[in-house]
Amino acid sequence: MGKRILTTHTGSLPRTQLISSLIQQRISGESIDVNFFNSLVKEAIIEALSKQIELGIDIVNDGEICRVGYSNYVSDRLSGFQGDNESIVHIDDLDSFPKFKENVMGKMNSIFTPICVSDVKCVRPELILQELRTLKDCGDAVGISQAFMTAASPGVIALFLENQHYATHEEYVFALADAMRHEYESICNAGYILQLDCPDLAMGKHVHFRKCTQQDFLRNAAINIEALNYAVKNIPSDQMRMHLCWGNYEGPHQCDVELKDIIELVFKAKPSGILIEAANPRHAHEWEIFTEVKLPADKVLIPGVIDPKTHYVEHPKLVAQRIGNYAQLVGAERVIAGVDCGFSSFAGGAKIDSDIIWAKMESLRMGADIASSHFFR
Repeated sequence: MGKRILTTHTGSLPRTQLISSLIQQRISGESIDVNFFNSLVKEAIIEALSKQIELGIDIVNDGEICRVGYSNYVSDRLSGFQGDNESIVHIDDLDSFPKFKENVMGKMNSIFTPICVSDVKCVRPELILQELRTLKDCGDAVGISQAFMTAASPGVIALFLENQHYATHEEYVFALADAMRHEYESICNAGYILQLDCPDLAMGKHVHFRKCTQQDFLRNAAINIEALNYAVKNIPSDQMRMHLCWGNYEGPHQCDVELKDIIELVFKAKPSGILIEAANPRHAHEWEIFTEVKLPADKVLIPGVIDPKTHYVEHPKLVAQRIGNYAQLVGAERVIAGVDCGFSSFAGGAKIDSDIIWAKMESLRMGADIASSHFFR
């Protein structure tokens, strides 16, 4: 096979209704048949991997199918968390449109967000090892050659799981870094690409720092990046990628921090791959910043060229155009075509019909092929 632009996605894929129900029962304290649950998860992962391969997705994953959510799943693995935070979440862009917010927050308030009330430590290291065994077994069954596995960054855990124990944010986020190191290293030791989810570096501005200055937000983001680099100090940079996110909800997003204001800080993070939102209407124009900002030699861009929050199936030519905007500025060999965010960030929270998701993935591959024919002649 000649050179071509690779394709991937951001992580979460839709869970079946039964799997989502069992996950919700588990976090509610109800007992479930663990063997039955694990068998359902394995079947679903094999199906998800097979579909990704069938559609030509190059760098695939397990869809986060066994997890309650991309960030709050860690409360099963770490000590220090209790209860569920029922306080009202204020999101700057939604607060500007109260009638719309009432509709959106009704869905978001169902997200399980425990609170940090004591020391955070890794107490169930076997859970990530079990996930990795399952991925290997499923991967062997379908013959995958390359895969990634997601993990919550210290900063995003701190963003969603409120600290009521540590004296400072810095103490909290570095404790999380220590606690999560085992998970990060286990993923890489198993031979997979580690994707660190980092919405705190973008979404954090219009959530926790909505009433603060941009300088305060950037100082906090810098601490989060220091904690992330500390946690992955033993992992090669080219075995990692990081996902920036402004919030996987269909809202106005007019308060989002601009990519140009955070990109130089993001470059200081150790992972070589950078997943950015490049398809949704608020951020689709930001490829232009790379006319002025130089991508460091050790970095690769993974722009989202598919929007996971709309049922429109992007035309392959539009996908190719979006890829081309980046490829012409940083080089096609340093671009991987991705998706803005996950399709189902939390169990039961899929926003898009599953058949349409696969149609979008097919369009992703077709668009990457069109772009490849232009840049790799």
